[in-house]
Amino acid sequence: MSKRQNFLGLSMMLGSLLLMGSQLGLAQTGSVSLDRVVAIVDQDVVLESELNDRKASIMERLRGQYQQLPPEDVLNKQILEQLIIERIELALAERYEIKIEESEIDQAIERILQKNQISLAQLEADLQRQGLKLDGLRKQLRNELTISNLQQGVVNSRIKVTDQDITNFLSSSDGKYATSPDYRIGHILIAVSSSADADAVAEAEKQANDIYQKLQGGSDFAQMAISYSNDQAALQGGDIGWRKLAQLPELFGNQMLSLAPGQVSKPFRSGAGFHILKNIEQRGGGEQLVEQTHARHILVKTSEIMDDAQARQKLLELKARIEKGEDFAKLARDNSEDTGSMLNGGDLGWSMPGMFVAEFEEAMKNTPINGISRPFKSQFGWHILQVLERRKEDMSDKMKRNQAANVLRARRFDEEFQLWLTQIREEAYVEIKL
Repeated sequence: MSKRQNFLGLSMMLGSLLLMGSQLGLAQTGSVSLDRVVAIVDQDVVLESELNDRKASIMERLRGQYQQLPPEDVLNKQILEQLIIERIELALAERYEIKIEESEIDQAIERILQKNQISLAQLEADLQRQGLKLDGLRKQLRNELTISNLQQGVVNSRIKVTDQDITNFLSSSDGKYATSPDYRIGHILIAVSSSADADAVAEAEKQANDIYQKLQGGSDFAQMAISYSNDQAALQGGDIGWRKLAQLPELFGNQMLSLAPGQVSKPFRSGAGFHILKNIEQRGGGEQLVEQTHARHILVKTSEIMDDAQARQKLLELKARIEKGEDFAKLARDNSEDTGSMLNGGDLGWSMPGMFVAEFEEAMKNTPINGISRPFKSQFGWHILQVLERRKEDMSDKMKRNQAANVLRARRFDEEFQLWLTQIREEAYVEIKL
C-alpha cells in the first residue's frame, strides 16, 4: 500500500479517525507530564504524546488484521516518519494557500456516519467515551483533506501526458481493452446435460424459445431468470454484473455486440445448454452524443453600493432594453462585470453540460433559443443570459482520449507521488530525537 493510500485510508476508518494525537487537537483527557519533542521538522515539532496516540490507534487497527505485530522500535520508526511527512505536507499546503471549506468537512463527517451507520449523536457519544470532542475530529478531517488536495494538485501537475502518449496507448491492446465498452449483462441458462438425448435437448430448446417469446412480449427478465434459469446468478435476477467483451466467452461476446441496451438475444446453444443474454446497460463505446449550448450573458456583482435588489433591478432593465431591440453584445460590453467574456459581448462560446455552476446550467437549460432568461443569482453575482444555438456533438473520440489520458495519469500517479515524497523529505530539515 502506498503512503498516499495509507493517508486516505485513515479517513475511511472510524477508529483511526478518532485518535490522531495532540497536533490535531484530539488529546486524551487528563494532562501528560513532561511531553518531549521526538522530532524537529523545519519550524515545527513532533511530540512524544502524538507518537503514542498515533501508535495506539494503528495498533488497535492492526490487531484486528494480523496476529503478530511488528516490533515496537520498527513501529515507532514508521509512525514517526509518517508524522514527519504530514508536518512537511501541511507546511507546503499553507504555502500554497490550500483552504478547506466547512461544507467539505460536513460532507466528510456525513460519509463517516453513513459508512458506520450511526447518527451524529452516536458519533459524539463515541468521541466523548474516549475523551475526545467533535471539534477535534473536524480539525483532523481538515488536515487530511488539506493533505489530499495538496497531493492531488501537486503530483498531477508533475505528470505530463502528451497527445502521442495517448495515441500510442489507444493503439495498444491494453489501451483498446481499457477504453472498450462495459456491458451489464443479464443471463438465463436452460441447462442441458452432456449425456442428454435428442428429446431432452429439444425440450430444453423449446423452453428457451418460450422464455424468449415471453420476454419479447414484455415479461420481466429478472423474474424469468429467477423462475427458470439454471445459472448461479438466477437468484440475482440473472444479473452477472459489468463485463468487457474480452472477459466473456467468444460465443457470448459475439451476441453482445449485436444487442442495444435493453435488448435480449435469441436463445443460442453452447455445451452447457441454451442461453439468453440481455444488455441491461452499456457504458462507453459507440456514438457519444452530447448536447452543447452556445450562450452569452451579462453579470452584475453585488457590493457595498450594489445590493441584491439593485443588481436584479438593473438586469431587469437591461433585459427590457434588449427585448425592445438594443444589441445584447453592446450592453454586455458596457455593463457586464465578467472580465472573461465582456469584451466578446458576453459570448461564452459552446459549452457542454457541467461546465458552469448549477444555477447557470439550470437557467441555460430552461431558456429557449434566442430567448433571454429572467435575472438569476449564482455565487458570482446576478446574471441574465441568452441562448443563441444548441447542437448535438459526437464526443466519442474526445471522450475516449480523455479516458485514456486519465488511465495513464492514474498509472503514473503512485510512482510520481513516491518521487515527490522523497524530494520534499530530502529538502526539509529534520532532526530525530527519539
